[in-house]
Amino acid sequence: MRSYELMTIFPPEDEFFRQGKEAVLAELKKQGAETLNEEDRGERQLAYPVKGRPRGHYILYTFKMPQEKIIAAEKVFKLNTNILKYLFVRVDG
Repeated sequence: MRSYELMTIFPPEDEFFRQGKEAVLAELKKQGAETLNEEDRGERQLAYPVKGRPRGHYILYTFKMPQEKIIAAEKVFKLNTNILKYLFVRVDG
């Protein structure tokens, strides 16, 4: 298994933020992510509006997961309206 980081941006409203966060955690666990860590980076102004929203709430996840499961997770994240943006990055080392 490889190590990954996942940066996510959620809407700042409490209800949408909670739903988006729960969806990400559920999908990562479903895809077999191990040693899941979560770091809340807080709410920030976006450089440009994303889906009509000028602000977003950032969370950084670090975990280990099989490489082939990343694509399946991305498909689910694309369809979720409570996830404004996401980026998977493989961590070397």
